Amino acid sequence: MGKIHQFHVGTNNAMIRTLLTLALALPLCFATVSTPLAASTTHRTAAHGPTPSDAQIDSTIRTKLAKSKIGKEGFRYKVAHGVVTWEGNTDVAQHKGSATRMAKSAGAVQVINNIQVSAKGKAKAAATLKKATVKTS
Repeated sequence: MGKIHQFHVGTNNAMIRTLLTLALALPLCFATVSTPLAASTTHRTAAHGPTPSDAQIDSTIRTKLAKSKIGKEGFRYKVAHGVVTWEGNTDVAQHKGSATRMAKSAGAVQVINNIQVSAKGKAKAAATLKKATVKTS
């Protein structure tokens, strides 16, 4: 006669559960690994949707400049691949920051701000900062 094999029922069930869990989990692991990282051709900025085209960014900046105080400064800009580059000179330090914010709000993915603030503008900004300092005793 042949040998009789006895299996403990609890051990067998635990092994079956482990194998089933692995069998279900492995396809999920491979599915996430095999998905291409750059499956989408649309570039997104942080929670703002698709990046606008260069023409759209240019148009938006042009419209904003026409309505803004900094439009009178005569700043020049160019848009290439979502990057806005500013050029020009100003006597108002805040106008340089305004240009950067304007380009970002128009959808630029990067802003290169080469606007130069004059010595007069820097001195005025420094004087304003000195007034804003807080003294502690």
